[in-house]
Amino acid sequence: MPDRLHFTGDDVADQLLAAEPMALLIGFALDQQVPVQKAFSGPKVLLERLGTLDAAALADIDEDRLEAAAKGPPAIHRFPGAMAKRVRELAAHVARNYEGDAARVWGDAVDGADLRARLAALPGFGDMKVASLTAVLAHRFGVRPPGIEDVLPQHPTLGDVDSPEALADYQAKKRAHKAAMREAGG
Repeated sequence: MPDRLHFTGDDVADQLLAAEPMALLIGFALDQQVPVQKAFSGPKVLLERLGTLDAAALADIDEDRLEAAAKGPPAIHRFPGAMAKRVRELAAHVARNYEGDAARVWGDAVDGADLRARLAALPGFGDMKVASLTAVLAHRFGVRPPGIEDVLPQHPTLGDVDSPEALADYQAKKRAHKAAMREAGG
């Protein structure tokens, strides 16, 4: 297991992502329409403001308190209200289906297809997030159920990030890929 993921540039936030499975899931939930560094710093900010990342506690926390924690200032996302709801939905899913233990999402997977299905069932996790989280779990955490190779993405993902330099390289490749897709589409 890594002692940190190099996603934020903040050593404490990066350590939290590696040590706390719910933080990792929340970071992925927030990873849309904001830079990677902002999204994956969100779990640390929520922990500081709420005192917990426990799935059952987040699922049951007062809605206004969770929204206030998301809004800050500074806000954890450019759409803090929507992301507060997303965090609550994610926490409720983990509390309900995995007895509050986020690591069971991947730890209980019997094979690669099951892992993919479990990740896809998480609220707000589409194909790109599922692929990226699968790669992070396999490459950074050693999660290797039978058939994992069949579900690993063949393109660069956050799973390739093992240093601040690798994050910068990943982000440059992602921008280039998006530009090429826009060019091809129009």
